[in-house]
Amino acid sequence: MLTPLLVSIIFLLAGFIQGVSGFGSALVAIPLLSLVIDIKAAVPLCILNSLVITTYLSLKMRRHLDSEKLLPLCLAAIPGIIVGSTILKQVSSTIIRVSLGIMLITYSLFSLFTKPQPRKLHKAWSWIAGFLSGAIGAAFSAGGPPTIIYTTMSDWNKDAIKATLSGFFLFNSYLIAAVHAINGLTTIEIFTYFMISAPFVLLGTVLGTICYGKIPRDRYLQIIFAFLAGMGIMMVLVN
Repeated sequence: MLTPLLVSIIFLLAGFIQGVSGFGSALVAIPLLSLVIDIKAAVPLCILNSLVITTYLSLKMRRHLDSEKLLPLCLAAIPGIIVGSTILKQVSSTIIRVSLGIMLITYSLFSLFTKPQPRKLHKAWSWIAGFLSGAIGAAFSAGGPPTIIYTTMSDWNKDAIKATLSGFFLFNSYLIAAVHAINGLTTIEIFTYFMISAPFVLLGTVLGTICYGKIPRDRYLQIIFAFLAGMGIMMVLVN
């Protein structure tokens, strides 16, 4: 009885974090879940709960969803996933992970302390960000940063940033969940944990969204950069 309770509490926290920032639930959930259940169960369970989070956030932010912003990211992620599954896995995942981690730490600290001005980016960057997110995600399940960096560098308001991130992660979550189901990774035990923890992750997401509404854009970006730095540190340190 203790394990389902701990899993539910972890997802309550993970949902709250993504409700505030628009991403980061896996950053919180995976390390904590690995202390409670097998990591091979934690990953598909986290994907299932991310469906709850991203579906809710996408519906909540639907007024701010812009197909011109979202479609290039999603479409470019598809060939990126194919490339990541074939070519990138030929390269040492440790080298890629550590390099990406160092890049995230450097970019996040630079953004936190220098406050670069947002700019109107060329549309080509959205295709590049989507492709890299798909490729890196397929290579070692950490594809969010390119899209996060792209959205935070753009001259969008915080609602447009969060809506685009939510829509993009919704697309990726359903795609990955389908792959997990086809490959038999989503077992009855995992689905049982999901049914127990889903109400908690939804509650956490709702509470996080309420807090998000009280945060100005500059503070919101600081929260994102802090999480990106944390993600980078984890990539560098975790074996």
